[in-house]
Amino acid sequence: MSFSDSSKKPNKLIHEKSPYLLQHAYNPVDWYPWGPEAFEKATNEDKPIFLSIGYSTCHWCHVMERESFEDPEVAELMNDAFVSIKVDREERPDIDKIYMTVGQAMTGRGGWPLTIIMTPEKKPFFAATYIPKRGRFGNAGMLELIPAIKEHWNNKRKEVLDSVNTITQALQQGIVGKEGEDLGKLTLATAYAQLLKRFDEKDGGFSDAPKFPTPHIILFLLRYWKRTGSEKALQMVEKTLQAMRLGGIFDQIGFGFHRYSTDYFWLLPHFEKMLYDQAMLTLAYTEAYQATKKIEYESTAREILTYVLRDMTDQLGGFYSAEDADSVDENGKMVEGKFYVWKESELKETLEKDEVELIIKLYNIKKGGNFLEQATQQRTGENILHLSKPLSEFVPELNLTLEELEKTIEKIRIKLFNMREKRPHPHKDDKILTDWNGLMIAALAKAARVFKIPEYTDAAQKAVTFIFKEMRRSDGRLLHRYRDGEAANLSNIDDYAFLIWGLLELYETTFDTNYLKKAVELINELMKHFWDDANGGFYFTPDDGEELLFRQKEIYDGAIPSGNSVAMLNLLRLGQITGNSEFTERAASVGRAFTSNVKTLPSAFTQLMVALEFAIGPSCQVTIAGNSQAEDTKQLISALRNQFFPNKIVILNPTDQDPSDIYQIADYVRDQPSIEGKATAYVCINDFCKKPVTKVSAMLEQLAGN
Repeated sequence: MSFSDSSKKPNKLIHEKSPYLLQHAYNPVDWYPWGPEAFEKATNEDKPIFLSIGYSTCHWCHVMERESFEDPEVAELMNDAFVSIKVDREERPDIDKIYMTVGQAMTGRGGWPLTIIMTPEKKPFFAATYIPKRGRFGNAGMLELIPAIKEHWNNKRKEVLDSVNTITQALQQGIVGKEGEDLGKLTLATAYAQLLKRFDEKDGGFSDAPKFPTPHIILFLLRYWKRTGSEKALQMVEKTLQAMRLGGIFDQIGFGFHRYSTDYFWLLPHFEKMLYDQAMLTLAYTEAYQATKKIEYESTAREILTYVLRDMTDQLGGFYSAEDADSVDENGKMVEGKFYVWKESELKETLEKDEVELIIKLYNIKKGGNFLEQATQQRTGENILHLSKPLSEFVPELNLTLEELEKTIEKIRIKLFNMREKRPHPHKDDKILTDWNGLMIAALAKAARVFKIPEYTDAAQKAVTFIFKEMRRSDGRLLHRYRDGEAANLSNIDDYAFLIWGLLELYETTFDTNYLKKAVELINELMKHFWDDANGGFYFTPDDGEELLFRQKEIYDGAIPSGNSVAMLNLLRLGQITGNSEFTERAASVGRAFTSNVKTLPSAFTQLMVALEFAIGPSCQVTIAGNSQAEDTKQLISALRNQFFPNKIVILNPTDQDPSDIYQIADYVRDQPSIEGKATAYVCINDFCKKPVTKVSAMLEQLAGN
């Protein structure tokens, strides 16, 4: 994983910005970045392409590099048989999504590192994920596979090309969908029923091992609970959020969530930390706090943001992408989770005797270790700090108040954090991605207004300023990636959709109409360059982007929500804010474009269900007309922020400022003035507007009555 090695000759990746590509710049494999040079070389030398896709914090990518790409024997075979291309999936998600679809279609599974063998025309004929150096358990390794593919390419070319054409045609046909019927309440009920069936009553979550956070499931269930009153929906939310916060998937010392749990009870995580998880989980815990007023959810959201602002924020304002799972142990070997685990002896070296006794009791410390190493199923002597129950439940047996216990635990945590800081840190991927930054802006903006913390607003605003200053092309079009002073790669739908989400949240936090103007500008760009005129919905790549194997449309809400799901909700919100019916009609068309995908398994599309909840309603629009600095205006706004009204938009018509800015966006607020100089609330539910009111209690009564 070294970025440089003066004893070795670098390959063509040495001039790249991606941390992942730079990790491979001194491999003996003659790597090329994706681009014309590599494809021209493959054509001229009549060689297939070995395409390897991964990312810098991917554990199995590191394993394959150490076993094969750093190995001279494997490199010699690769250099002879292929032109080899490395792609960072986070830097080029357009390429990754195309070939991940290929890999899943050809092998029935997906993951990284993704290995594709294809013609110089970019057409695939072989796919795999991690491949060991030598074959095992009946599966070929690199040493067996490369000669076999070379022989096939040289001597059975017609077979290869026939399979290429069959695969490509099948994939191209599979992406074209026809608009279906509108999704409705039955779709929402089906999604809920499927999640209920999958729910783990004992440990929370919605699968067996491995268990992923999937925060957009939480966002959907909170809305389903709000609309239907289903206490079971809320119980599933709370059980899952509490179990995750107590478990090893949460970094109890430095905060932030690891990627996923390898077991079903949230103990042993895959230790990498991704920016998008921090953003989406912040949103989930913040909304859970709004819904329940339980301080534990506020604390968790704020702890996540403490981690992000401390460790994942660039001084220019953007947010870094990820931290690795692996770090160096005392023998110089890369070991997953080494930075995060503790031996009992280390705790005794760092803490006072009574502190050691307390931490052992509360955080399940065992002399032989508290988890099994996956490969050997042996205990390592190391411990993952986790709680078996909330701190409040330890109070009766410890002869302490909860406040005293929390203060003691925080004192211990700081000691352990400072001790841990002396260890070799995991690699940090410091590239800045527009889409993931959009999610983080949304999370910070929402947390800022719910918890009344200006620091979060400042961080969100600084990130927006950075993106619009540093991550746009000369013609104003958004770019996807920034690192080391360079922005590159034309943005995809996720960049637009997630950034618009962030802008809408930031407007509702600051009521600065510049954020609304930017959101409208971006949604118009999105519709212009990404819309499928024939079948509805948005393509992943723009109409003027690089031509790839086919142009893909995505709706599945996986580790992160799909761009189409988020775009649908953005369109609905902007339709209400602006009064522009085209936005609302496009939103409906997004839903219809994916009916055939969604209707049988809507629980796989829970961010789309969030948008559908907004569309079906009741959704509400609240205009506050009044002096933005006056106490009565602040009271109305604060009351809205204290309640969980997820399907709402809030507009400020400020009487102390030039109103022309908001009139440009939402002209109808001209007819919603303050009454007798008092702050006035105009509440509209679905398409029905109620009489204006000036009291907080009256406004909340109107909202509660729907």
